[in-house]
Formats: sequence, C-alpha cells, structure tokens
Amino acid sequence: MKVQFLGATRTTTGSMFLLETNQQRILLECGMYQGHREEAIERMRNLPFDPTSIDCAVASHAHIDHIGNFPNLCRKGFNGNIFTTHATRDLASIMLEDSARIQESDAEYINKKRAKRGEPPVEPLYRVADADKASRQMVSLNYDRPMLIADGVTLTFKDAGHILGSAQVVLDIREDGREFRYLFTGDIGRGGHAIIRDPAIVENVDFLHIESTYGNRLHGEQAGAEVEICKLIREAVHRNGKVIIPAFSVGRTQLVVYTLHLLHESGDLPDVPIFVDSPLSVNATEVFRLHPECFNKDTYNFLREKENPFGMENLTYIRHVEKSKMLNQLKQPAIIISSSGMCEGGRIRHHLKNNIDNPNNLVLFVGYCAQHTLGARITNGESPVNIFGEPHEVKAQVAKLDAFSGHADRDELLNFVRNLTGDIKKAFAVHGEEESCLAFADALRAELPNAEVTAPEYGDTADV
Repeated sequence: MKVQFLGATRTTTGSMFLLETNQQRILLECGMYQGHREEAIERMRNLPFDPTSIDCAVASHAHIDHIGNFPNLCRKGFNGNIFTTHATRDLASIMLEDSARIQESDAEYINKKRAKRGEPPVEPLYRVADADKASRQMVSLNYDRPMLIADGVTLTFKDAGHILGSAQVVLDIREDGREFRYLFTGDIGRGGHAIIRDPAIVENVDFLHIESTYGNRLHGEQAGAEVEICKLIREAVHRNGKVIIPAFSVGRTQLVVYTLHLLHESGDLPDVPIFVDSPLSVNATEVFRLHPECFNKDTYNFLREKENPFGMENLTYIRHVEKSKMLNQLKQPAIIISSSGMCEGGRIRHHLKNNIDNPNNLVLFVGYCAQHTLGARITNGESPVNIFGEPHEVKAQVAKLDAFSGHADRDELLNFVRNLTGDIKKAFAVHGEEESCLAFADALRAELPNAEVTAPEYGDTADV
C-alpha cells in the first residue's frame, strides 16, 4: 500500500490523501485549500490525479478544509461513494451548498467588473448542482459499524470528539497475505467537551496518520473557560459595549451558545440580547438537534429533561440579511455571534466594520485563525486592518480564548497516542503549520521510539 500526501502537509488546510492498495485508489478527504487566493484556486481547480480513477472516498468530518472540494471532484468525473458518519453527511450537505452559493455569488460580482473591462468571465470552482451531486454520493455509517468499502479494505468510524459526527478513520487492510490497521485520526478533540463525547481509544494500530494543529502549543484549562468568557462579557456590558464573537458555523457556534445558555441559567450572565447571525450557523444548529446520539451524557440529559441546549428566551437566530443589517442600529449592549471564525467571509466582516473602532466593544475570538487571515491579523495586534478593501482602526478590546478549541493541544495529542494500542511502525504528522508539524513529529519520535516518524511535504509518497 502507498499513501500520497496531497494536502494539509505542513499547513492546516486542503486535507487530501490518496491511498493505493490492491489495485484500488481510496481518497481520504477532499478539503478546500485556503491561502493566497490565486494559489488556492489553482490547487483546488486542478486536482493532482484523475478523478475518474478514484474508487471511493472517506470524509472524517464536515469542516470545509476537509470536505470543501468534493463537489469539484464529483464535477470532474468521480462517481464513487463518499463514506461519512450520519451527522457528517447532514452537516456536509448544508456546508457544501453554502460554499457553492458563495462561489456563484463571488463569480457574478467579479464578472460584472470584468465585463466593464471587456474581459472574459470567470467560472466558480463549483456550483450548487455540483454540491448536490457530492451530497448524493455520500453514504453514511454509524460509529463502530465495520463496512467493506473496497477489496481487502474494511472501514470503521471511531468518535474523534472534535465536532458533531467527527470520526477517526480506521482502515483494516488485507494485502498480499498480510493484515494491518491504518489509523487516520482526522481532527482530534480535547476531551471533556461540553456537548459531544470524548475521542474513542483505538486498538491494534500499525500505522498512524495524525493531525498536529496545536502540536507545539498548550491550551488554557477548559474548566476556566466559562469563568473567563463571563468576565469578559460582563466588563464589555458594563462599558455599554457590544460583544462580537467570530465563530465557525459548525461546532464552535453551538458550543458558545450552549455555554452562554448555562451561564444565563445560573444567573451569572448579564441579561442582554444574544444574536446568532449566520444562515449556515442556524441550519447547522438544526442538524445538531437532530443528532443527540452524538451528545455526551450531560448534554443528552439536558435536552431530554430540561430544554433545547441551543435555545433560550434572549437568543435570536437570524437568517435574513435585512434583520442582520438591523443589528447595526442597536444602541444597547448585545452579543453577536457570526461566521466565519477566521473573518475571511460571511456577515462577521460587516459586524467588524461597524464595531471594531469603538473602544467600548469587545471582539472575542474562540477558535483557530490560520496565517494571513483577517482574524489572525486582528489577534496579532495589527491596526489598521483592511475590511472590504478599506482600512479600519482596531480600537475595540480584542481577546482570544483557546480553551474553546476543538483541537487537542500538544500534551492532549500525546496522551491520545499513549492510549492507542498496537505496535506502531510508522507515523505521519499532518494538518499543522510547519513549525507545529515539525515540533509534533519530534515529540512523536520521543513517544514512539520504535516507529519511523515523518512530517510529509506536499506530494510526498510513503510505503505502508
């Protein structure tokens, strides 16, 4: 068996890996690459293999950097199954449609300008019809239900504890009279998540393919996250300011809402209006409510015995753009949660444009921001920052809480590896910026002294 590393190599985006075994080709992930715009479009549009040669594909979870280019793959001729969990399939269907609509809208806007200059039109990477095609090719499985997906290849999903429906991909492979187990972790959660279950322990692992997003850093204690977010919000409200929270539509928005619900129920949170302003976040939250089988015991009991974890009297979900614009007229304190978490698209940019220059306001980041994104520039202390092509002074308070991270930190990743069983022969560190990836590979070598550990570069191939 061979594995070729075609994305998320010494970076955190564009997850894509090609496995070849028993004269078959299996694609692990087909994520959207986010970086410098022209490079990103080039890499996503021109796949480094013939899509018609792929027999089947597997997606670990529904974040766009893991599934965002599946519609392009299907548009270019891939007609096989895309295996996911039930919740991932439901989330992916709304994520991919949303991505396609944004691309169609962007292309329409750009083409109006190009037409005035007499230039030919540009095409979106894919359209809504392509996203629908990819969704129809998804075949969903529950956790811990082995499925033969190719000759000699059995797939089992194990809970990854990252977002709703996230899975570790366990491949049991028979090849040339031998058997071995290949574990692709996807993205691994911290454990102790407020909503979903902890990452499952996988046994008898021979080859490990593991993320390293925070492979050189430690997070704050989760136990103090509620206290810290409550403190920051109370201070902003006391200043008569607004709290602007950029958050990923899937996973982070729901976690923040549930945390605020618990704080409101306990009486610790000021009684101010809360708005979730993102159509995708609203749709994703509906999917969360449909999959209580993914919840941990506390959240499951909260849903069954009390009320909707993602709803309360002072919380309003906003779909329509007119109601989103009305938030600009608010004079009193409020909490506005909007996507995207890295501030690269969506309605959050409008809220930043209208609120980032007020020192009474708070911009609170609760997730990872990749290099070169607007979110990274703000958290790095840059001022002014360009929003919609215009400079804006950052006068609002800026805070970052990494305790809400959906990714395990270095020590949590190493503890995850310690809990694996089996004689691990090779390990591949992926899905981390270069510094983080290389540092975690070094940590793995100390943890797995008998294993060959590498941090592959783009296009590298390894024998398994």
